[in-house]
Amino acid sequence: MRDAVVAISEAGSMPLRALVTVLAAQLGPNPDTWQVTVAGATLELIHQAALCHNNVAQPGEVRRGAFGGNAHWNNNIAILTGDYQFAMASRLGSRLGPIAFRVIAETFAELVTGHMYEIRGAAPDVDSIAHYLQTASQKRGALVAAAGHLGATFAGATDETILRLTRLGRLIGTASQIADDIMGIANDFDKSGDVPGIHRWNGEHTLPVLYALREPGPNADRLRKSLADPIDEDKIAEAITLLRCSTAVLAANDVLASYAAQAREELAGLPACAARQAFFELIDSTISRCTYHSAATPRESPPGRSGNH
Repeated sequence: MRDAVVAISEAGSMPLRALVTVLAAQLGPNPDTWQVTVAGATLELIHQAALCHNNVAQPGEVRRGAFGGNAHWNNNIAILTGDYQFAMASRLGSRLGPIAFRVIAETFAELVTGHMYEIRGAAPDVDSIAHYLQTASQKRGALVAAAGHLGATFAGATDETILRLTRLGRLIGTASQIADDIMGIANDFDKSGDVPGIHRWNGEHTLPVLYALREPGPNADRLRKSLADPIDEDKIAEAITLLRCSTAVLAANDVLASYAAQAREELAGLPACAARQAFFELIDSTISRCTYHSAATPRESPPGRSGNH
């Protein structure tokens, strides 16, 4: 169990949920209270547990995650490791009192709901991009929203500040998912072993792919064929090439910029301080790491842009 937990922890990215919890606490009069640390650790454990379970949702040789490509970590180990981390998160969260524990429980329920929606896919009468943004908000945004909420709450911030930081957290979390999908297109599949920018955890198309499939012409048909099961490295390589020649990355960047703009608007309503500046820099870093540009000619407005952000 220890080896499995270490594997998923070391493979993880920046502990965004813990970071946002601590930063949000700086907007209150008591930022150093122990509950802030415990809340951040609890949410980060839930995130890591979800990563373990996500590895089960996309089985096979071509998959993402700390266990991907490593036959030693089978689905049973992934499930048990995730369950163990959920248990540890519950143990920590129980120390925070009933109100905070309710926030954590509701966040967990939203995360699971988002995962279910992602596996099911968009309903016939639901726009695929709107569906993507909803699941990104539930799976990635909800935990960061809870981080903003709990950090500010335990630090004694005002109700208005708590609400603003909760909204800010959701925007940052959702934007980070979009940024990951954009950056994935520039990744080297042969070196990373990931499915770069093509699928999220269970095979659901990423935002750049959804935009590319809406473009007219034969390239969208070729992309659709490349993404058909069974998918392999050759199909992924072709899909990446087609994506890089489309305007899909530009369209996804527009959506990312929209979320960043909304996040900055929330920050503008907070008092000027070092924590607010750190939030601005966090947003800027999320945007700036998406430096990959499509080989296609930019256009003024991407097709299928959803206004429901």
